[in-house]
Amino acid sequence: MSFAGLFKGKGASGFGYDSTAEDVTTGLELSGRTLLVTGSNSGIGFETARVLALRGARVLATARTLEKAQTACKQMSGVTRPLACELAEPRSILACVDALAAEDVKLDAIICNAGVMALQKPERAFGYELQFFCNHIGHFLLVTRLLARLTEHARVVMVSSAAHRGAPAAGIEFDNLSGERNYAPWTAYGQSKLANLLFAKELARRLRGTSQTANAIHPGVIHTALGRHLPAVQRVALAFASPLLLKTTAAGAATQCYVATHPALAQVSGEYFEDCNIAQPSAHAKNSELASRLWQESERIVAEVCAKV
Repeated sequence: MSFAGLFKGKGASGFGYDSTAEDVTTGLELSGRTLLVTGSNSGIGFETARVLALRGARVLATARTLEKAQTACKQMSGVTRPLACELAEPRSILACVDALAAEDVKLDAIICNAGVMALQKPERAFGYELQFFCNHIGHFLLVTRLLARLTEHARVVMVSSAAHRGAPAAGIEFDNLSGERNYAPWTAYGQSKLANLLFAKELARRLRGTSQTANAIHPGVIHTALGRHLPAVQRVALAFASPLLLKTTAAGAATQCYVATHPALAQVSGEYFEDCNIAQPSAHAKNSELASRLWQESERIVAEVCAKV
């Protein structure tokens, strides 16, 4: 047990802070199921894909390039399929969707795990701040184009973050999605993670009346490649803190594996999970009007950028 885990017990689910992806899937037989995991080549994305394949699932493992996805799949046991899906490039996303459509693939779960974090200087894709575009718009395009490929009981899992609490005061700055005004790395990241949460909330609303679900999760604070854009001093501090204060990669992958597969959550939708238990997000994350507006704006952005590719 980690030092931090000593102060956090298990919740109502029977799992908690130190539970691992293997723990939460113990006893599950996932053969016959197909799950897509974005960002499968490293960190908790790799661990998620590895464990799901270990439990018998067919895992569609995406990465920014086919080569990275292939390298990851070679390190996993079970049935895997490498796919390129660069979330900052609509052309790559659409090619991934088309490849699945060509094979008439049916999906039992989509785990939207990939992302970028805390870019120290504003970067943009198609004129939009890169964290917002990659973390939210890229996943929005991917998931909405794959809705027709979902099975009857499929689950969509959005990897958000407790960092969503650090979003701007307005929640989503619709008049500053380029990041040209008052850019701050963690605020921009928080906005993108709030967008993930709001997307899950609105998708869950749109899926009502079906057996399909959508939820968001906070994986915990883990020392992975996601922190590669942090200043050197912060990366060093994280490396030293990791053994005592941060989750292991195995524990970081647990919540998304739990929400994507556990039978107890078959009817649970529109929730936010932390340490494999339902948690309370920020007030902005519960704002249905904000979620609806973000969906509409995301549709507009997707139409705009897809017209350019």
